Amino acid sequence: MDDYLKTSGRIFDIQRFSVHDGPGIRTIVFFKGCYLRCRWCCNPEGQEFFPQELTMNGKTKTVGRDITVEEILDIVEKDRIYYKRSGGGLTISGGECLGQADFARDLLRGAKERGINTAIESTGFAPWEKIEPLIPYLDVYLMDIKHMDSAKHKSFTSQPNELILENARKIAKNFKKLIVRTPVIPTFNDTEDEIRAIARYAKSIGVEEMHLLPYHRLGKDKYYGLGRTYSLEEIEPPSKEKMNALLDVVLQEGLKGQKGG
Repeated sequence: MDDYLKTSGRIFDIQRFSVHDGPGIRTIVFFKGCYLRCRWCCNPEGQEFFPQELTMNGKTKTVGRDITVEEILDIVEKDRIYYKRSGGGLTISGGECLGQADFARDLLRGAKERGINTAIESTGFAPWEKIEPLIPYLDVYLMDIKHMDSAKHKSFTSQPNELILENARKIAKNFKKLIVRTPVIPTFNDTEDEIRAIARYAKSIGVEEMHLLPYHRLGKDKYYGLGRTYSLEEIEPPSKEKMNALLDVVLQEGLKGQKGG
């Protein structure tokens, strides 16, 4: 009956006591593998599915290990008292969890059966058949919508956006708690018109809340540690004034707005 607990998947990190990826205090499980190659990605070690060698501060480690649903839940359970007090729980991130959809489904199922709040952070770039089975086990879907122009979206992420926007519409129709999250990247989507276009689309499909996440360089050294080039080296993070102005746009469109630090 509990065979699903033996389902195995590949992750590259588990982060406890997070307060940024869903309500309350949360444990974040980072899945290995992603369909997109966003230029600003702060977790480049999560893009490839296979294990990799990452060198940081002169030390090399392997990123990527296989683990079962049951093993993860044993870790998640350790902080149940914090979830209860804060309204937190488990969040699956990545990488892109839809690349290991069966593993994601079974992990969410296990958490729900233990009474733990669940969320995923996802691009939504996958066939609907991979998303739909997760919905019964989800409390919050944090979905990236990065740009409304498909060509520009592809130039910065390697993929067009039509599938993402269509899935957002389906998720909003079938699920009560979809939050749109938009990373604000200078030269890509940091104008008021671009943010307004995303906000209007979110509003049109029934989304009530939109979060803006300012670009940062915290993942830059990981690229070098993987032997890769960081292509946004010259880009400066947006100012607080810029983020406040963009947040005002979201609020003007009738959405609940929030911006990251």
